[in-house]
Amino acid sequence: MCGITGIVDLGGGIAPADRQLVQRMTETLVHRGPDSAGTFVDEHAALGHRRLAIIDVAGGNQPLGNEDGSVQVVFNGQIYNHLALRERLEGRGHVFRTRCDTEVIVHLYEEEGKDCVGSLRGQFAFALWDVHKKTVFLARDRLGIKPLFWSFDGDRQRLLFGSELKAVLAGLPGRPPLDPVALVEFLTFLYVPSPLSIFRGIAKLAPASWLAVSPECVTSGSYWDVTFAPEEMSDGEAVTRLDDKIREAVEMRLMSEVPLGAFLSSGIDSTAVVRAMSQIGCERVKTVTVGFSEAAFDEREVAGQVARHFATDHEEVEVTAEAAAALDKLTWHFDEPFADSSLIPTYYVSEAARRRVTVALSGDGGDESFAGYRRYLFDVLENGLRSLLPGPARGLLAAVGRVYPKADWLPRPLRARTLLRHLVLDPAESYLRSVAPVVPEVRDLLLDPALVGAAGNHDPLDRFRDLYSRAPAGDPLSRIQYIDLKTYLPDDILTKVDRAAMAVSLEVRVPLLDHEIVELGARMSPRLKLRGRTGKWVLREVLRGKVPDRVVDGGKKGFSVPLRRWMARDLARTFEERVLDSPMDELRAGEMRKIFEQHRSGLIDHGPVLFGLLALHLWRDRFLRGEGVT
Repeated sequence: MCGITGIVDLGGGIAPADRQLVQRMTETLVHRGPDSAGTFVDEHAALGHRRLAIIDVAGGNQPLGNEDGSVQVVFNGQIYNHLALRERLEGRGHVFRTRCDTEVIVHLYEEEGKDCVGSLRGQFAFALWDVHKKTVFLARDRLGIKPLFWSFDGDRQRLLFGSELKAVLAGLPGRPPLDPVALVEFLTFLYVPSPLSIFRGIAKLAPASWLAVSPECVTSGSYWDVTFAPEEMSDGEAVTRLDDKIREAVEMRLMSEVPLGAFLSSGIDSTAVVRAMSQIGCERVKTVTVGFSEAAFDEREVAGQVARHFATDHEEVEVTAEAAAALDKLTWHFDEPFADSSLIPTYYVSEAARRRVTVALSGDGGDESFAGYRRYLFDVLENGLRSLLPGPARGLLAAVGRVYPKADWLPRPLRARTLLRHLVLDPAESYLRSVAPVVPEVRDLLLDPALVGAAGNHDPLDRFRDLYSRAPAGDPLSRIQYIDLKTYLPDDILTKVDRAAMAVSLEVRVPLLDHEIVELGARMSPRLKLRGRTGKWVLREVLRGKVPDRVVDGGKKGFSVPLRRWMARDLARTFEERVLDSPMDELRAGEMRKIFEQHRSGLIDHGPVLFGLLALHLWRDRFLRGEGVT
């Protein structure tokens, strides 16, 4: 991919020092674009670009303008329908100077203004400077695959933007204060959700959104949403339509002038992608799988079976607890506190892929569109139980749940506390608590009262409740899918993949998040996605008889790591040194030590929250104390 930065000053204009400043901002993103750099500077705008050359390697350098240079763009991503758009625009008299997809954007903007984003099929974040209108226009793709941060000083009419937070920080005169609301959000979900950033005054542009800044006003809007409106569709028709659409989406993402491969796990999502690549006739697909010595987390055996089935050029990488040493490096690349522990194997699988290819296709997105997460099944079962229980019985069970021990050492059938407590809640509240890795009771123990007050007693679940209530969906399963598409997918999954892959200058493409596939999934009834106890039913049927049955009928592992053991043993010394010996003022040191000791005792699994606290303190050391910031 690429990295973009910029300064637009509509007040005093671009000063001589801003020319050097935008170059410094751009150099923070060299890992996103190691091949070349470019800038555009005029009276009011300074744009910067780092390029990872994929298409039109010789002629696609940026910033790139229209025929007279009055519209300039810096772009990160790929536009997969650019050839069709180019033909249409040439028919209207536009003259192209390159073969790259970026140039389509400037001419499409000339024709359609801000509505141009609705015509783009791809993954992208871009900034466009309109010289005549003195307007800067920012936009981000529908699902949030590519990132974009921005900061606006209304008094000075000065906008800064960048592909990563560190680029915006490099353009500011000082380090902004920590946002207490963002910290409360992080200690609930272990990521900082859009549009917040961890710093006050810096925001993420939300997926499917645009922002325009002119001398007259600042405007923003959304240009796309997914509506869950089931169509009449037989099983066979659903399978055929999805199969065709996956093949189309994969084929579009094979355009490249550099080596290309795929991530391969033991799951059906990446298998579907690799199968489509093989169908299309790719020359022996290069695949890579990550594994662990712990059998419960290892995917190599099944992934290897898929690789042999499709005769791919396959490589395997084993991740051990020593790999966590990469956390310090990854803290710099992620910019904000981020504690999805699968960032570690994601980084190592990206590193292995980058040794052989420049572009890798992944299977991300299948779970959200086709109900693959186990929590979807649990939510449906829980709703069924809730509907059968009269109010008094639900209240009694909830009372039992409050005193029932949280005994993670017990056999799974006896771990009933969460179910008992959730049955008294309404469906929205129950699901929202289930997706928070840190339950409110633990989070509130950890937070210092002064921080809670500074955050205005903010409740992170309010936004989720709002999404649940206004979701364009008629059934509970579709509502929670909608929530995940708007929150967990862009702010956790796609953030993880983007930063980990860009750390090694690898472009990752996600065909199952082609917006036409997402829309097709939303038009399928819940029975096509979750049937009985089987999630992603329709996607499994696409593969049935075409790949080993073990893959089609297998359970989901994801990129999970043995976090419980790591935090109790392998990372325990690191946790003590980096967290307990030097706690943040915003947190209660005694409570952190208490849950650490509970975890080490084996009675309660606090692995996710402990990893979150470690990630937060590593981030503190790097970005607030400035230890080793580069």
